Amino acid sequence: MKQHTVLVVLFDGVQSLDVSGPMEVFAGASRFPDAVYELRTASLGGAPVRCTNGLTLVPDGALEDAVVPDMLLVPGGQGTRDPDPALIDWLRAHAPDPDRLLSVCSGALLLARAGQLDGHRVTTHWALCDRLARNHPAVEVDPDPVFVRDGRLSTSAGVTAGIDLALALVEEDHGRDVALAVARHLVVFLRRPGNQAQFSAQLTAQTAVRAPLRDVQQWITEHPDADLSVEALAARARLSPRHFARAFRAETGLTPGRYVERVRLEQARRLLEDTADGVAGISRASGYGTPEAMRRAFVKALGTAPAEYRRRFHPRPA
Repeated sequence: MKQHTVLVVLFDGVQSLDVSGPMEVFAGASRFPDAVYELRTASLGGAPVRCTNGLTLVPDGALEDAVVPDMLLVPGGQGTRDPDPALIDWLRAHAPDPDRLLSVCSGALLLARAGQLDGHRVTTHWALCDRLARNHPAVEVDPDPVFVRDGRLSTSAGVTAGIDLALALVEEDHGRDVALAVARHLVVFLRRPGNQAQFSAQLTAQTAVRAPLRDVQQWITEHPDADLSVEALAARARLSPRHFARAFRAETGLTPGRYVERVRLEQARRLLEDTADGVAGISRASGYGTPEAMRRAFVKALGTAPAEYRRRFHPRPA
């Protein structure tokens, strides 16, 4: 029986869900035979900490006295904005030691300050990705995924993404059945791969200012199976193709083609997850036309084929 020790770092201004979400996953897995996660929390000096929501957490001990765990988890929260220098010093000295180093949400900012992210591909909350990349140019920041795993380092996006990451680790350690049972107990789906986008295409892109372009955005969303070429979309906006393409990118931050790709991928994912429709029908309904075209799009964007995506992320009855 493999026992995994997990140490969660606490500090004033921590986000309570960043702490409790992953801990609930590991605690839930520990109810199964041969799946044991020993959970501990620690703060500087062992002092109680106040969360961003006003909740007070009393740690198990002091960071200064902590033994090296298998997993070190660094949560996020408003306290990452101006952290205690002693906390950064502790992370710089001790974060390299565990077999796994994890961050949730803005916890990545603490690890970056401690020099633990240099040369690695990481993610964090979407609102902080630009700041992380700007302040730490040696870090490769990917703003899209729910979580990123790069060797022993795993970083996740905002709040509930920490649950997704913890479920992925439980699945790696003890198999899909244990992870799925934990997900069901927590009433969440074991369905979000790490490289699934943090937001939908509509939320990723900005909303166009001009009404004709906003109408085109809505049309794309509602008709992914239609002719969505630049020429066809420009005609709907009553603009020349060149003017339309330039204006669309200026106002949404995406080219028309890229926006269409994201909408179609999102539509196909949703149908694979939530329906029993065949792959051929889904490829037509999503605008790909053929299963092979949809397969190429999935492999390019998600690194997996549609059939495998459905097998992993389509919720099955309990």
